[in-house]
Amino acid sequence: MTVARYPSYTAGGAEWLGDVPSHWRLLRLRFVAEFNPSKSEVASLPKETEVSFVPMEAVGDDGSLDLSRLRAIGDVETGYTYFRNGDVTFAKITPCFENGKGAIMRGLAEGIGFGTTELIVARPRRDRTVSDYLHWLFTSPAFRKLGEAAMYGAGGQKRVPDDFVKNFRIAFPPLPEQRAIAAFLDRETGKIDALVEEQRRLIELLKEKRQAVISHAVTRGLDPNAKMKDSGVEWLGAVPESWNVGALKHFVIPRAGAIKTGPFGSQLTSTEMEAGEIKVYNQRNVIDDDFDGGENFITEKKFAALSSFETFPGDLLVTTRGTIGRAAILPESAAKGILHPCLLRVQPDRSKLDTKFLAILIQDSDLIRTQIDLMSNATTIEVIYSGTMASLIVPLPPVADQVRIVEFLSEMNQSTARLKSEAEAAIALLQERRSALIAAAVTGKIDVRGLAPAESEAA
Repeated sequence: MTVARYPSYTAGGAEWLGDVPSHWRLLRLRFVAEFNPSKSEVASLPKETEVSFVPMEAVGDDGSLDLSRLRAIGDVETGYTYFRNGDVTFAKITPCFENGKGAIMRGLAEGIGFGTTELIVARPRRDRTVSDYLHWLFTSPAFRKLGEAAMYGAGGQKRVPDDFVKNFRIAFPPLPEQRAIAAFLDRETGKIDALVEEQRRLIELLKEKRQAVISHAVTRGLDPNAKMKDSGVEWLGAVPESWNVGALKHFVIPRAGAIKTGPFGSQLTSTEMEAGEIKVYNQRNVIDDDFDGGENFITEKKFAALSSFETFPGDLLVTTRGTIGRAAILPESAAKGILHPCLLRVQPDRSKLDTKFLAILIQDSDLIRTQIDLMSNATTIEVIYSGTMASLIVPLPPVADQVRIVEFLSEMNQSTARLKSEAEAAIALLQERRSALIAAAVTGKIDVRGLAPAESEAA
């Protein structure tokens, strides 16, 4: 869309603002809105009057509001922020401010609301501005960026100062033009938001399709004409005739420790992992599939005492606590090391079980999660032990078929990742376009008066 500029401009008085349309008035926000109006306006109402209650989680990043909560005025008039229909609000605390939390208050019970003290309330002066335009101004990139720079406090308690908002200086167009700009932005950002939502739905569909393809491949194989047999496992159903089904312990190296969790309790304390020459591979190594980094090490002496926990290239390492079921294969280049207490080692018998196929079963299919849920009687399980892992039922095609399934899923994952990346790039471009459009409209870099819906002109 090509949008014309205004016929004439004058200096805006600030580098970030640039030139502004000549007929716009440079004003500080305190001259166009009343901030944080007094609760005395509702002092005469009965204390049992139910009004809207708006905590921070009820305010969306997209200007939406959840008005499902009601409270009696007597319960909220102290300790909460007051507002009424038509007021414009935005969050002042990090990260809610940066994320764009804010809304025009509309549809409040009795026209009145109370909410979190982390909201700044602006009530438009009717002869200077309108709610819709003021909301777009608060949404604009410049306001957000400058507000973020002005924040005070530390860490997660940083806030935008009230004085920054009141003294924020920007050019205001005449009221009819404000309405035209607000209507234009409502329409154009609505189109962009719809396109963004399409891309997000595409990403979700890609995720669902990927999961379905993986689940089918590891339980039914790649041959649609394969003869099937009953697996003997109710939740698994039928599998191809040539497949084996059994506990994982039957498909690992036939020796003690082929499935082993890391040392626990006093065997290896956190202080003993602070210095030394031998690496302790931890969850982060597995989750990131990066075995070069790490901050846990033990001495040679400690390693000698814990040598049964040594990891070897080709081992499948699995996370067992917190983030459960992430898996990665220890590469040939990995340094000598042992298991962290939060990891488990599986050493497959490669004549029966391809390690990459097992990694897919554990990390990418629903098979392991289903069994863990069944074992835990639908309660939340927070730790996987070696005995649990050894007893997990796995469906196994012949090794050659396992390799083909791994190759097929690898190609599918690459295609899915490419499509997801393209969708994410499209979202980023659309969001950049949205921000640029808002910035251009509220600073007068484009003249949208002839592009706004007709009803905005009559408003």
